[in-house]
Amino acid sequence: MDKAKKTELIKTFARKEGDTGSPEVQVAILSGRITELTAHLKANPKDFSTQRGLMAMVNRRKRLLKYLASENRDAYMEVTGKLNIRRK
Repeated sequence: MDKAKKTELIKTFARKEGDTGSPEVQVAILSGRITELTAHLKANPKDFSTQRGLMAMVNRRKRLLKYLASENRDAYMEVTGKLNIRRK
């Protein structure tokens, strides 16, 4: 993911100016990286180290979304809607 795309995601999902650690921002950045790695793995199906890293990112995003859903349901609904993530 290039710096411009990451900055745009941070700007879109930040709670306030300079916010990079909120769960919303972390989920957005992970989703961008997951999308890119998924495309990479379609072209390189035997890249198992990348596949392992992708699964770790998916699980981390899942835990962050679970936390966000328990703490702030409205933010959870907004983030999953904007990023087209399936909900439980």
